[in-house]
Amino acid sequence: MIRSEEPMGIAAALVRTSFLVQAVYTEASREYGLPVQQAQLICVLMAQPRGMGELSTMLGLEKSSLTGLVDRAERRGLVHREPDPLDRRAVRVALSDEGARVSGDFCADASVRMEALADGAGPAERDRLAALLGQLVRGNEVPVVFTEPKRAGAAPSA
Repeated sequence: MIRSEEPMGIAAALVRTSFLVQAVYTEASREYGLPVQQAQLICVLMAQPRGMGELSTMLGLEKSSLTGLVDRAERRGLVHREPDPLDRRAVRVALSDEGARVSGDFCADASVRMEALADGAGPAERDRLAALLGQLVRGNEVPVVFTEPKRAGAAPSA
């Protein structure tokens, strides 16, 4: 691993953090037997069922690629399609009972792994980092795509 004591700007820090987080996320998804895109799909669906157009935008996938992803997740028993109550021509994708279980377990495990990335920081630094990242996420209107398990006495996550 390359270590540098040089000060890092925001762009470099965010890009490097993105790589770090993606590596941890990928490792966790492999251990759950989930391709990364299926792990992303079930994490996006934890908050609520979503329409195909919304999923396409959130996941950055063309509709044909998304259809294949949903088909594979459906065959695996993680999701199911249901009628959209607002548009009878459309469908929404929702977690199945198995998908809810897997996503809950996966997100709990991924949360522990992500939290461990900041093990070298003290409690005040960790709180400040969470606050800054939460501010960044909220300021850029990032949809809820991952939820942390609730901890006793913990504030709601961003």
